[in-house]
Amino acid sequence: MASLTDLALGLFTLYLVPRLPRDVDGARYWRAAFVWAAITALVGAVYHGFLVDLPRIGGITWAVMSTMVVVVMSFMLAASVIQVLGRSRAVVFWPLRLLGVIAYLVFAATGNSSITAIMMCESITMACVIGLWVWAWLRGHPAGRPMLVAIGVSIAAAMLRLVPGAAALVALDPDSAYHIGQIVGMVLLYRAVAQSGPPPEAVDGTGSGRASGPDEPSPTPADGRHRPARWIKVPQVRRHGS
Repeated sequence: MASLTDLALGLFTLYLVPRLPRDVDGARYWRAAFVWAAITALVGAVYHGFLVDLPRIGGITWAVMSTMVVVVMSFMLAASVIQVLGRSRAVVFWPLRLLGVIAYLVFAATGNSSITAIMMCESITMACVIGLWVWAWLRGHPAGRPMLVAIGVSIAAAMLRLVPGAAALVALDPDSAYHIGQIVGMVLLYRAVAQSGPPPEAVDGTGSGRASGPDEPSPTPADGRHRPARWIKVPQVRRHGS
């Protein structure tokens, strides 16, 4: 059963890849996250179907799969930073990302790769992703709430596998319950990315206190460089005497 549900997860995620919008900030990172997630699930289908009872090969395969999950998280963080804060801010988060990757590689190299190890090492990364989207949601980003719902569903799916007896509530084994929950999570994540729309224009105040209209070019600073777009609410200032 786990092999079939992992296969379904991989094929469905792969189906979503070409349908992801290409006109959003961080589009290539979202696409990379979906591609790596699909490949991980397809490898998982082979693992559950044929390799789980082969200790040596199965152990190596599991370590590879779990490391691929860490790569997926890397792309999710990169896409989130770019989409919420702008491309120039991405460099701030890479040291945190590197710490998580190194920590998990140590777990994998010592034969301790597991879902629990992933959750431990990726907790900082996940906290950053959630924090970014909470910040974006509070400032009116159209993908803020859908993204938080998708992340919440994915975390709940992981709990079905981690919490003893949780999968029994849905009459499935832990692996199958986790895979089915992740299918729902990927659908919601796809919808969240699709709802984010094209990259917003950078919003800067003008001398009149008015934001650029839909048919007007965004103002450019005196140095000629465009600032990264930020999702913020700009108060509308009434112009007296007009």
